[in-house]
Amino acid sequence: MSAGIEGRDGRRRLAIVIGGAALALVAGWVLFVVVPAGNGARLLGVVLAITLGALGARIGSRIAASRYPGYNVAAVSVEGPITRDGGGGRLPTGSQGTSADDVVEAIESADADESIEGLLVELDTPGGQVVPSEDIRLATDRFEGPTVAYATDTCASGGYWIASGCGAFFAREGSVIGSIGVLGSRPNASDLLERVGIDYEQFTAGEYKDAGAPFKQIGEDERAYLQGLVDDFYEQFVERVAAGRDMDSATIRETEARVYLGTDALDRGLIDAIGTREEVKEHLAEELGRDSVTVEPFEPDRGVAERLQGGARATAFAFGAGVASVLSREEESDLRFRV
Repeated sequence: MSAGIEGRDGRRRLAIVIGGAALALVAGWVLFVVVPAGNGARLLGVVLAITLGALGARIGSRIAASRYPGYNVAAVSVEGPITRDGGGGRLPTGSQGTSADDVVEAIESADADESIEGLLVELDTPGGQVVPSEDIRLATDRFEGPTVAYATDTCASGGYWIASGCGAFFAREGSVIGSIGVLGSRPNASDLLERVGIDYEQFTAGEYKDAGAPFKQIGEDERAYLQGLVDDFYEQFVERVAAGRDMDSATIRETEARVYLGTDALDRGLIDAIGTREEVKEHLAEELGRDSVTVEPFEPDRGVAERLQGGARATAFAFGAGVASVLSREEESDLRFRV
């Protein structure tokens, strides 16, 4: 039945294109061939009529594509470190990461498209920031239709946080899966300041306001406080995975944030199946009750200025111009939590 529907939609698209071309050709023939007199005028009229017919075909093609699109599954990609804005990290040589806001926007756009019935989330990421990862997971959870996570090379930490919220999780045999854990980090430059003869003073209101500041020694109470934050994030991570994967919390904790190859991950229930992208599409077709699906990549709409800005930023980093911004970010946020 689904094949019949797809074939009917294809015939409808073709009919609209042919209809648009025919109408434009007839109008052009009457206006430019029948009405004018003289052979020269008729020859010019034929050319103009054909041109108008081609224009009508293009317009009809656009109408057909909007009314009867040739796709029914949206694909969004999560690649590289997951951050709010897609920055590649602190190092100038760091690769460009995934902007959580962009991925969320793409998922919401797909959900609003009446032609989209399913969502494919393709992951190749070592993880990233906690809240941006959760934002992507929430967006997939809100999507109305079957969702499938597909891990290629790596789906660890924040990537697994996202994948665990999808209806099904596929990976390759050699995919690196897992790392269900949380990392908190802070630089400690207090000894360096002492060696160069610089005193550090900071005035705060609230005992733990400067917790994690890099220019002072950390006390035991402060260490316990910061470890408590990491533990709280870990509890959230375990809860998300347990609910999304329908797993026992104790089983998740037993992984102790290890990573596993795809086959081992399957044995431990961390993924649902080993398969290629084609097999993922076959699964989606079964979920949707169709013989096959057509996948369309979805990305957020970006203007020319934004695209140029992104390219300029990447080029600057490649030439080392990002060093200054990296140093300034160190001062803005000294304590970071990653999954």
